[in-house]
Amino acid sequence: MIEGIFVDGLIFGVMVLGILISFRIMDMADLTCDGSVATGAAICAVCITKGMPIIVAMLLAFVGGALCGLVTAEIHNRLHIPGLLASILTMTMLYSINLRVLGNKANLPLLRINTLYTYLPKWFSFLPSEYASLLGTILLVLLVKGLFDLFFRTDLGIAIGAMGSNEQMVISQGMNPALLKDIGFCLSNGLIGLSGAMLAQYQGFADANLGQGMVVQGLAGIMLGEFLFSSNRIGLITLRALLGGIIYKALMFFGRKYGYLIHITPNDFKLLTGILVIVSLYVAEMRSRASQSGAKKKALERQAKKEADNA
Repeated sequence: MIEGIFVDGLIFGVMVLGILISFRIMDMADLTCDGSVATGAAICAVCITKGMPIIVAMLLAFVGGALCGLVTAEIHNRLHIPGLLASILTMTMLYSINLRVLGNKANLPLLRINTLYTYLPKWFSFLPSEYASLLGTILLVLLVKGLFDLFFRTDLGIAIGAMGSNEQMVISQGMNPALLKDIGFCLSNGLIGLSGAMLAQYQGFADANLGQGMVVQGLAGIMLGEFLFSSNRIGLITLRALLGGIIYKALMFFGRKYGYLIHITPNDFKLLTGILVIVSLYVAEMRSRASQSGAKKKALERQAKKEADNA
């Protein structure tokens, strides 16, 4: 049971990392996630059923998700449509595309087909199957996290983060914000597509409706992680995003298992998730205001002390 929560949470955490790029690093609302996670799952499932190697199928899922992000970025950059509306348009169109990828079927089962989660118990045969799946997922997610951290320590990654904080400063430095948005959206949705590929293999099927409400769930994971600790270091930011994803999935699991004790049903989960995000955003805003107020008060105190010393 606990192993399953961690595996599900780590897979979800990869998607949270993708949402983290658009929501926190680039400071842009991107709803493409609801479509690109299903795109990644669909591409991976189709590739595996066609006999492609699993690593190739997962890389193609990443590329497919990245292309979804590129469509959103180009609609925003070239047609000058607001980013939120551009992502909604892409998400809407992706539903039909995902059905096409799945062969005009709503879902594609992966039963009796070798996937990552059928190979892991063989690769780590010295462990029970559930622990082998957990170990394999941890290693893969740590690899993704390491590459993520490495990228955002490069000049290009720092420039994408700077654009989210102050786009005019990026322009004044001679960088093209449209290109940075293209790269940021591609990387964001590429990770989301990869998460969808892992999820399809873990649950044993790909579904065109897989992404419904995922962006809100991802935001909930980010918020839960930010309550754990504060940091501006990219390694710790990604760590708390992964931990937030695990905590969110654990809460959903225990809600399904024991929610009946307080008359909560699975039908209530989306409502509760939305409330959780609203409360988290409100608390974060209050903490930010309190921090700014404290900094301003300290600055005034230092100024008053300096004037008193000069007098």
